[in-house]
Amino acid sequence: MLIENFVQKIIANTDYQEMDRVYLFNRLQALVGDGDVAEKASGEEALLQLVDLAVKRGKIPDDVTSREILADQLADFLTPAPSKVNGLFWNKYEQGPKAATDWFYDLSTHNNYVKKAAIAKNIVFSGKSSYGHPLEITINLSKPEKDPKAIAAAAKKKDTDYPKCDLCLENEGYLGDYGKNARSNLRIIRMNIGGEKWGMQYSPYAYFNEHCIFLDQIHEPMVINQQALINLLEIVKTFPHYMVGSNADLPIVGGSLLSHEHYQGGVHRFPMMNAPVKKKLTFASYPQVKGGIVDWPMSDIRLVSQDTEALLELGTKIIKSWQKYSDPNLEIVAESENVRHHTVTPIAHKDGDEYVLELVLRDNSTSSDYPLGIFHPHQDKWHIKKENIGLIEVMGRAILPGRLKGELGEVKKYLLGQDNQIAEIHLPWAKQLQAKYAAINEENVDQLLQQALLDIFDQVLADAGVYKNDAKGEAGWQKFLQQLGAKN
Repeated sequence: MLIENFVQKIIANTDYQEMDRVYLFNRLQALVGDGDVAEKASGEEALLQLVDLAVKRGKIPDDVTSREILADQLADFLTPAPSKVNGLFWNKYEQGPKAATDWFYDLSTHNNYVKKAAIAKNIVFSGKSSYGHPLEITINLSKPEKDPKAIAAAAKKKDTDYPKCDLCLENEGYLGDYGKNARSNLRIIRMNIGGEKWGMQYSPYAYFNEHCIFLDQIHEPMVINQQALINLLEIVKTFPHYMVGSNADLPIVGGSLLSHEHYQGGVHRFPMMNAPVKKKLTFASYPQVKGGIVDWPMSDIRLVSQDTEALLELGTKIIKSWQKYSDPNLEIVAESENVRHHTVTPIAHKDGDEYVLELVLRDNSTSSDYPLGIFHPHQDKWHIKKENIGLIEVMGRAILPGRLKGELGEVKKYLLGQDNQIAEIHLPWAKQLQAKYAAINEENVDQLLQQALLDIFDQVLADAGVYKNDAKGEAGWQKFLQQLGAKN
């Protein structure tokens, strides 16, 4: 029986006891309607069947938002209270950082906060671009599209500022509504970072393994400065098996949510982290730090040392210097009309007993030729990627829109000479592919399309790089490094 089996699962996986069986059965009936049904399912499938039952019985409207809210309410029964979760997490941490995160990630998938079934729908592949860089491509199919009914209902509702944003601590246990995410089963680990109160949770629609978010408990804007580097290095000390990084703190070059200070981390070795140094750097005042320019489409300075204080001081010096640095010959402008244009995308991780700090230089200037950003994907690539280049993509993992699944299917038909409905935005690219490859057939077309996407993503990153991989770019690097006092 569906409800009875879910009650049994709650008792088996939580602090609820046999004495609570009747109570739990009635609590579930209140949500999905009275009376059990002869269905057997486990995991997320059981949740979906219970939600279907609630829709059938008229307990909730049949729209995406209502379904999400109820599914998370049901999953909350499988989830200990925040205080209990935090106590268990830090007890596990005494066994080791990995034991703690393993336990918390298992909980977050077991209670369906991390939507593993939805994430599995994403299209993911990797390979080398024709320019030589190893890259990863994801076409994001995991997040459900907004239901038109929900959009219409949200428009009629009076919006509130609680929670202020999707990253606020107040989301923990929040029921959700039209226009507000369901978070009944969210749990956040409390911790101190850089002397301030922060939290850590997993991302429900993860872009990589154990994709987690570190969030300031106070709703305040993102800032990349010395404190940000202190925070990143402290997180890596706390969780040395995780990488952690921050989106840049300016529009165009930043992520989608700049209003709330947060970082992203997890267990993934991104392509940029494996990229070699193409030019070694030394800094006279920091002999304990190994530096280098990374062989990468974007402009990345890598600093490596066991001495985190030296990394912090040198990293701060580079950030402050870049914030004020201009090279008009390369359209690199630090400020215009008292508006700052320069910042960095910082990433921290460990290699053995050494700490690694990656500082990717960013510039969000615009021009008449590039109104969306000089160092932003250029228009000839918008058919694939028009959105900002954030932290994850900086490191070599593309997050491409779900629309591409169907659109690429039509491009494939076009290349094979079949009837198709290819989008006009893809037609010039498809013709280029036809001209490039002499023979396109059923056996090689998928591989050719994957390679073409890798090549475009490489060039998207090159567009976002402030110093290009050419003679002018190398000369620009030298000028900036000289005023930093770096030697190579």
